[in-house]
Amino acid sequence: MADIIKLLPDHVANQIAAGEVVQRPASVVKELLENAIDAGATTIKLIIKDGGKVLIQVVDDGLGMSATDARLSFERHATSKIQKAEDLFNLNTKGFRGEALASIAAIAHVEMQTKPEKEELGTHLKIEGSKVIFQEATVTPKGTSMAVKNLFFNIPARRNFLKSNQVELRHITDEFHRVALAHPAITFHFYNNGNELFNLPSDNYRKRIVNIFGARTNQKLVPVEEETPIVGIKGFITKPEFAKKSRGEQFFFINNRFIKSPYLHHAIVAAFEGLIKSDSYPGYFLYLEVDPASIDINIHPTKTEVKFDDEHSLYAILRSTVKHSLGQFNVAPALDFEHDPNLQTPYEFKNKSVVQPKVTVDSGFNPFQEAKTRPSPSRSYQKPNTKSWESLYVGMESKMGANDDSESISFESDIITGSIFEGEKETTEAVTTTFQIRRKYIVTTIKSGMVVIDQSRAHQRVLYEKFLKNSTVKQAVSQQLLFPLNLSFSKSEINALQEIEDILVSIGFIFEEIKGESITVTGVPLLVAESEVGMILDQLISDYQQELTEESFSHTDILSKTLAKTLAVKTGETLDNVSQIALVNDLFACKEAMVSPFNKPVYITITENDIDKKFI
Repeated sequence: MADIIKLLPDHVANQIAAGEVVQRPASVVKELLENAIDAGATTIKLIIKDGGKVLIQVVDDGLGMSATDARLSFERHATSKIQKAEDLFNLNTKGFRGEALASIAAIAHVEMQTKPEKEELGTHLKIEGSKVIFQEATVTPKGTSMAVKNLFFNIPARRNFLKSNQVELRHITDEFHRVALAHPAITFHFYNNGNELFNLPSDNYRKRIVNIFGARTNQKLVPVEEETPIVGIKGFITKPEFAKKSRGEQFFFINNRFIKSPYLHHAIVAAFEGLIKSDSYPGYFLYLEVDPASIDINIHPTKTEVKFDDEHSLYAILRSTVKHSLGQFNVAPALDFEHDPNLQTPYEFKNKSVVQPKVTVDSGFNPFQEAKTRPSPSRSYQKPNTKSWESLYVGMESKMGANDDSESISFESDIITGSIFEGEKETTEAVTTTFQIRRKYIVTTIKSGMVVIDQSRAHQRVLYEKFLKNSTVKQAVSQQLLFPLNLSFSKSEINALQEIEDILVSIGFIFEEIKGESITVTGVPLLVAESEVGMILDQLISDYQQELTEESFSHTDILSKTLAKTLAVKTGETLDNVSQIALVNDLFACKEAMVSPFNKPVYITITENDIDKKFI
């Protein structure tokens, strides 16, 4: 029998490894930034074009490499970080697997210029698809410049799976945030298509967070610090009132390496128990220092998942530390045993004795005495003559009969609150009987039985189709604000807001100015309250950045769904009978009444036969 097992060629093996290391342009950004940090760089520049599909370039002022090292760095399993297996349990650097550059060079055009500080000339190396095109000496500044062009040029199927430039840029920005937050002492510059997105000077942790996420973040932060033999914890958590509906600013760093840990995240959520709603998520920026021998960071190719030796102790320490910080800075509610100064005796009355109040009584007062004999300070009241009192009512009957307008008197009816629809009077003819169950479901009758409707999902469907229609035909109506509303956002949020500005305007928002880290809102859609504008825009930006659903056809669809979900009536709200009828009629006037905008059932039908079967 002929042998059938053969060794893979190097270029094929590199492409297979690239599938583990390089999933999208953000993966390349992560590897190159970490290499620059390991090289001891103090200033790092990240240059992106077209979401990283055309160009990803990282320029640093680190140690640089010799000509031999530059060539050897693109070989598989070539690394300067470890020499023996024991070194895997004492890692203090970022990259150590020796596969990053080899994998990147297998699926892109790579061009590197590098020079050590003491050398006069540097090295210029160009590789395409694992093939070295040329290597020559060149004049270049100290450090390394790594340019990755035309990602997945030789794997069209992988390139077709990449998202739009805006989506890929958001993933790159997320990776940039993770690296920049872990190393505040390093200066970072981030350029996209020639525009500077971030300019982060060397600073402390708090200022680095504020520089990335905007000035308004400063007021949200609560410091956290604890030192134990197992772990050292420092960083910040956000105040409970700033908890968001989506997972946003949540960062764990172990030994200056970003990680994802649902177990540790649960410890944070447990510490916030009772302070935030169950559907809200707290923000945190926590830096943990542990013994490198107590963790294993080599369980995943991207090194974002780690395994701890003593997870239970770490969980308990982290939860207690966060709870302590919430209480220490008066964020958590606490019993107040202090005296109210308003209830204390004033200082000038401290040495005075208590005087019993006196009451003066007029002992000669006679309420039955006639007014003319009773003294009066201003005027006297003359008692009318009541002997001929019957004469006062002479002719009264005829006058009342002639001017009796009691039938024409109209009374104002009580104003019914809780209406959510306009023009309910016209829709009350279609459905006449409805009632609400547990402030969640609306029940109405049909010929064959009855229909049970989820009021929140039904309203979402009605609003979704309304917003989608307005944004499509450009006929949205706005209500002008009496005073312009100024809101602050981070740079990345402002960029996202500028991308969806046209869609928001078509829905009904009016923006006077979008500049720097603030915006000015002068008009909002009719159904949006002024107090909810900030919360709604936060949710819109968050859903846009995280791509609310994979099935969404456009950004307009995403934003219409978010607005409908935010403005719809919630479970637990009481609706009057008129609003119930209007909601039912408007629901069945929709094009797709059976499911909500998120493909969840809106109503169920219970026939008379179904009810009869329950009594068998």
